Amino acid sequence: MRRVVITAHGTINALGADVPSTLEAMREGRCGIGPLDLRDVDRLSVKIGGQVRNYDPEALFNRQQITLYDRFTQFTLIAAREAMAQAGLSFSGELATRSGVVLGTAGGGVNTWDENYRSVYEEGKNRVHPFVVPKLMNNAAASHVSMEYNLKGPAFTVATACASSNHAMGLAFQMIRSGACDVMLTGGSEAMLSFGGVKAWEGLRVMSKDACRPFSANRNGMVQGEGAAVFVFEDYDHARRRGAEILAEVSGFAMASDAADIVMPSKQGAARTISGALKDAGMARDEVGYINAHGTGTAANDKVECAAVADVFGTHADKLMISSTKSMHGHLIGGTGAVEMLACIMALKDGVIAPTIGYEEPDPECALDVVPNEAREAQVTAVLSNAFAFGGLNAVLALRKAP
Repeated sequence: MRRVVITAHGTINALGADVPSTLEAMREGRCGIGPLDLRDVDRLSVKIGGQVRNYDPEALFNRQQITLYDRFTQFTLIAAREAMAQAGLSFSGELATRSGVVLGTAGGGVNTWDENYRSVYEEGKNRVHPFVVPKLMNNAAASHVSMEYNLKGPAFTVATACASSNHAMGLAFQMIRSGACDVMLTGGSEAMLSFGGVKAWEGLRVMSKDACRPFSANRNGMVQGEGAAVFVFEDYDHARRRGAEILAEVSGFAMASDAADIVMPSKQGAARTISGALKDAGMARDEVGYINAHGTGTAANDKVECAAVADVFGTHADKLMISSTKSMHGHLIGGTGAVEMLACIMALKDGVIAPTIGYEEPDPECALDVVPNEAREAQVTAVLSNAFAFGGLNAVLALRKAP
């Protein structure tokens, strides 16, 4: 089987408009969560989120593109442009047919749904724009990325709630490792911060009204975020031949279903998936130095995840660092694993472990090293990225330091 490496990354999220500013914010433990700037925000009971601030689509896209691109697609293309500029790749001939894109999103064009429901139901209009369907469909971002970069291989979207990006990246990894493709653009995006999007999540009663405090005993729920991150995954030999900078190696991936409950997580399901990723990577438990946790800040998720980590790693769990960057950028639902991958790369490449901010009180059920409040310098050679979604859908990626 072929080796798979990451050769470029791009992002836009609540912490920054690109990778350097995002990593700087993670190093500083800066919080991107704040008051929401939305229409009808006064009708919401949850008024905070990890919103992309000072965003002007007209400065980045022309009028025709804005007609076609929902906010989640715009975020994806911004992240893809940064990644492609770093990668220095162009796709033509055989490389174009052996390259593709697989992205994760849970909601797709939520802003387009929201706007057009208002038009039809609130304003009484009898027609909507003819491009509403192409704009709101979940595969829109993947389709536009494929068209912008002439990617003629596999192109599709994965929607597995909060695990969407990890599933997408895992499938991209498997396609390259198997020899089906040479290069894949992958990651995910989400833009659910609209009135309808937030109002729907309020109904679940899992949202915090003040802050995201993963693993802290006084945590009181998750906080939504928005944005995107896109990566270039590449066959190792292909990357070496063209002299590409290698950021990290993707070594393993596992996915599994709890087959138990639509919203409550399962320790057994999470543990099986973590163990599966280690096995797939040929990675010993004591090789892992850092885990980017799913860490939503809900009471159930955090304690179940910590219990699963303790079960899998045994005594080594006490030597692991585990943090949740959702405390800074919010929970991007289907796009969250992609933004969290940036923290994994930073840990391997720069020796900086992103913190869990907002941590105030130790919780005996989360008695691991959660890197509280301040980033830490530490040399690690292997990391995991966890994603455990509603529906009991689990996806874990294993990465190693660049070869």
